[in-house]
Amino acid sequence: MSDTQSPEPKGALAKFLAASPDSVGKTIFVAVAVCLVASMVVSAAAVSLRPVQEANRLKDRQVNVLQVAGVFEPGIDVTEAFAAFEPHVLELSTGEFVDDQFDPTTFDDTAAASDPELSVALDNDPAGIGRKSKYRVIYLLRDDTGGLDKVILPLHGYGLWSTLYGFIALENNGNDIFGLQFYQHGETPGLGAEVDNPRWKALWSGKKLRDDAGELQITVAKSQPAAGPDFYVDALAGATLTSVGVDNLVKFWMGDAGYGPFLANLQAGDF
Repeated sequence: MSDTQSPEPKGALAKFLAASPDSVGKTIFVAVAVCLVASMVVSAAAVSLRPVQEANRLKDRQVNVLQVAGVFEPGIDVTEAFAAFEPHVLELSTGEFVDDQFDPTTFDDTAAASDPELSVALDNDPAGIGRKSKYRVIYLLRDDTGGLDKVILPLHGYGLWSTLYGFIALENNGNDIFGLQFYQHGETPGLGAEVDNPRWKALWSGKKLRDDAGELQITVAKSQPAAGPDFYVDALAGATLTSVGVDNLVKFWMGDAGYGPFLANLQAGDF
């Protein structure tokens, strides 16, 4: 009987370490390790940058409110200027403020549109948004005497390639348009993206939503409607579907399914 013993079998770790650097096992291990480290770095960066991103989004929203209201100037202190605006949470169906139920400074109406408790599915959906939040955050701007100067209303709807998000500013009568602008969209550069063109945005100033009979008449089209020039904004050249989308979303939000009840209350002098 031989005294020579067979070598002890190596453990899995020992076999792995002894393997060639070019082996399949080590190649897969390195690839997985690199992916794990990279994912942890990206996750950590995303978490650490989230407060900065949220602050930037808030500032961008504030800048757009200032711009559409005509009070933005380069170099202005955005936070200080925005403090002149009164945020309110509006219940769309009643046209009344519900600030006692929601904090206007923190309420996220975009997120609320995805919450079954805070939103409704739309059967008649010309704006192409699917669901509508029951509540929206709107802004009032008052003059030096405390009287109402302008009303800033958020709106959104589908264009050609994307959902357009923006604000419309109305005069204190709730009918005359001071301005309209979009701050987020994915429309075609040079065509639908011309919604950002200052010359096109300027066309909205002085237009009216409703005629003397109270009928909603504002129209974005290639030709002037029968209601007349006061209710007409020329469509974007070469961007028919984007123009139709803007026409639909403005009519939706200014109508009974949107801010109609609030605008009726406003014209009755309730605010």
